[in-house]
Amino acid sequence: MPPRSLDAPSKEQRHRRILAALAADPTVRISALAAEFGVSAETVRRDIEQLSRQGEVRRTYGGASVTHAGLQPAVGQRERMAVAERARIGAAAAALVEPGAVLMVDAGSTTAHFARALAGREPEGTVLTNSLGVAEALAPAPGMRVLLCPGEFYAAERAAYGPETQAFLERFNADMALIGASGLTLAGPSDVESRAAWVKRAMLGQAARRVLLVDSGKSARRIWSGSATSPP
Repeated sequence: MPPRSLDAPSKEQRHRRILAALAADPTVRISALAAEFGVSAETVRRDIEQLSRQGEVRRTYGGASVTHAGLQPAVGQRERMAVAERARIGAAAAALVEPGAVLMVDAGSTTAHFARALAGREPEGTVLTNSLGVAEALAPAPGMRVLLCPGEFYAAERAAYGPETQAFLERFNADMALIGASGLTLAGPSDVESRAAWVKRAMLGQAARRVLLVDSGKSARRIWSGSATSPP
């Protein structure tokens, strides 16, 4: 077993780099990753096993491959992935919100981190959201009015979707829309769930400012379902 390099990446950094490698190539080899990271093959194998349990990769003989492009873990599982990075993204986005602002926030793991960070700043304003998680996170903030969108409830995302959701959003104008995405390429953000993409478009269409909240594992990841900025 080779000695661990003093400059070897941390576990969280290795996970991000494994996902980034899979975004560029559909398969990776344990031996190549171990050499790149300066750690043992067993360490990388454990990384891949954990990412596989979380639904982010598929284990293969001697390596890993991308999961099916049309599938993703439920929002509760995703909130346990890249926690520190998503918390930083959420805090940075919360710092952009001005007092009294009207926000539209869609459902997702990173937007839930944003909602928790915003609640901690004792905000004043209004949030329209289709996400139960976002609404619950903002409930303790007395100065924040939360409007929960109607629609068909989707348990895996803990959120409402459908024509009623879109029609409700189109009744309002917002200062800022904050959305997440399953993938991000030069063509723009995209999402595994086509129903989510329609809600994101509705929010973006009603907002003066648009903020995309994605972690580094989403970069260059192409998703089949639909763009958040143009019809599928």
